[in-house]
Amino acid sequence: MTPPEETGQGFIAKAPAAPPAVSLCLNVMKTRPEFLRTASARRQGTSGFFLQAGSRGEGETRVQIGFTASKKIGNAVARNRAKRRLREVARAVLPHAAQPGWDYVLVARPAATIERPFALLISDLEAALRQIHKAKA
Repeated sequence: MTPPEETGQGFIAKAPAAPPAVSLCLNVMKTRPEFLRTASARRQGTSGFFLQAGSRGEGETRVQIGFTASKKIGNAVARNRAKRRLREVARAVLPHAAQPGWDYVLVARPAATIERPFALLISDLEAALRQIHKAKA
């Protein structure tokens, strides 16, 4: 949010310029069974991370997303940085590229997830989603 502007009578917070246009409801996975169900579905590797995706079936409209980073990534600081980068990539791509009723898990890769340029991570996710959903047809 932008800093508040001062008026004659005090501070008034500015509203954000434009709220993000999200067409799908993205939910974050929290339980192990959700991750395991997705792990047994389709997989697509990229240079920056590994994508696992699975459909929950007809009639579902929610999109669930999960993020993992094992100790192979490094210490807690490195794992958290990798997951933060993956979350931002998902926020940038999934609202317009995800399929309703699908679960996605992004798995960090050692060194690559942290060191790869952000623009390439975004293009990696877009390409991986195209491959995953092309296999469906």
